[in-house]
Amino acid sequence: MQLQQLLCFLAVADERNFTRAAGRLHVAQPSLSKQIHNLERELGGRLFDRGPGGVSITAVGEALMPYARRIVSDVDSARLDVGELIGLRAGRVRVGALPSLCTTVLADSLQHFHAEFPAIQLQVEEAGSRELVKHLASGELDLAIIVLPLLRDDPDLTTQPLLTEELVVAVAAQDTTITAPTMKVADLARHPLVMFREGYDLRSTTLAACHAEGFDPTYAVEGGDMDAVLSFVESGLGIAVVPVLALRGRSKLRQIPFDPPKLRRTIVLARLENVQPSRAALAFEDTVMRTAAEFRPPRQRRVTPG
Repeated sequence: MQLQQLLCFLAVADERNFTRAAGRLHVAQPSLSKQIHNLERELGGRLFDRGPGGVSITAVGEALMPYARRIVSDVDSARLDVGELIGLRAGRVRVGALPSLCTTVLADSLQHFHAEFPAIQLQVEEAGSRELVKHLASGELDLAIIVLPLLRDDPDLTTQPLLTEELVVAVAAQDTTITAPTMKVADLARHPLVMFREGYDLRSTTLAACHAEGFDPTYAVEGGDMDAVLSFVESGLGIAVVPVLALRGRSKLRQIPFDPPKLRRTIVLARLENVQPSRAALAFEDTVMRTAAEFRPPRQRRVTPG
């Protein structure tokens, strides 16, 4: 099995068309078809079904897909790592983060890192924890800032705690109907919520807290990402449960803390346990750990082992 064969396979799988795949790789179509044929012969099964409706991937192709992506990703990383042997003057870091942390911890980390290592390529993905963990497992990310706990079927990850983030109620600044300085989770039953989309960590956290109090919340609107949810709250459509850091710089919103026991979530920096990180990734990991300390409340600000 050769790298070029896997590149051809992935191009056809992505494009679902041999002509477009050949154009993407800048090779002649007969050459691409031959690479696919040789790979199919080696594996002992068809990777694609070719019919009048186009190209579709077979069960054999589906089984090969994650391994092929991982191999190609590892080869790309190896090429970049070789450049790092002369020092951190080349390389790439692919990092994912929760949307609420992209504008805070991650943004500051990127700024600090780029100032120190301007030649390192930085690629960022914004998504929920479950999606980020999948991309760590497939080799598409080097590091990810996610929320604990991990699921039972998650891959083996090495995690380092960044901070414990308090969740608060976001209310429009002009809203005069909610005047209490604090709220209980049970109080959410009396107000329509602006709710995050399915798959969002904050959605599951909020619903779990409400269900623990014996009620299902009502929604004013649902299905948004962080910016959309905060904008809807600013417009007075409802209230939302959000991380306190997400409200920084949002003058049209005010925060109402929960009464004890407060709602909190644990944020960690994660990477695959069985994959040796590049020097660039390790350097960025160190930058994130130092930057996160600046966002912790004073009682959380302690030295974190490197």
